[in-house]
Amino acid sequence: MRADTAGRTRLVNLRQSGSLKLVFPQTHRPDAEAILVNTAGGITGGDQYKTTAHVGAGACLSITTQAAERAYRAQAGEIGRLTTTLTVAAGGRLNWLPQEMILFDQSALHRHLSIDLATDAHLLMVEPLVFGRAAMGESLNDITFQDRIRITRDGQPIYYDGVDLHGDASAHLARPAVAKGAGAMASLVCVVPDAAVYLPKIRALLPATAGASLIADDILVLRLLATDSFELRRSLVPVLNLLTQNTLPTSWRL
Repeated sequence: MRADTAGRTRLVNLRQSGSLKLVFPQTHRPDAEAILVNTAGGITGGDQYKTTAHVGAGACLSITTQAAERAYRAQAGEIGRLTTTLTVAAGGRLNWLPQEMILFDQSALHRHLSIDLATDAHLLMVEPLVFGRAAMGESLNDITFQDRIRITRDGQPIYYDGVDLHGDASAHLARPAVAKGAGAMASLVCVVPDAAVYLPKIRALLPATAGASLIADDILVLRLLATDSFELRRSLVPVLNLLTQNTLPTSWRL
């Protein structure tokens, strides 16, 4: 994506294959919005999905998903892989806003997100995760899940995060020092010059099972635990509305 002479973000090129598609809904703003659509309906063992995007100088792009993604039961010895590589040039802004990843029992998924920012690039990143569907009484008795998030600025690390769940994830998450029975979680990182201004506003929106802090003057980090996906959204959407100035993609509201 790049910014044209009028400041509107335009698509430079697009290549897609397999079941992963990208659509661009119309907006009445100069920034662009893209929706990832997995026509396969989910991810299972052996699947490999790769997404690469570049936001050019001065451009602004929001990327989301059509709906919650699902990691389904995998065959023995097979692992699904989801790899996303994003770069943002000088003066650019990226909102990486996928909807929930729902883990099903006996799923096997390795997920890796890598984002590299120019010195003055802006970023809003959220990764919501649901540990089985509470309304269906599901539990994760045997899964393999590895998650890695790596954010760098000019090649230097500013945020690393990792989650590993193997075997009986429900029992592990029930431990008081781990998640105290939470059925969903979200990680959020906001890289903007005025991050400190947002901190008290965000804390006022959060439940007791969440926390937000500054890890640098311009880097705000949030972790949210919730009983289920409904409670997760009830806390998360107001925060995203605040940080996007009420331009959260429409698919989040459907």
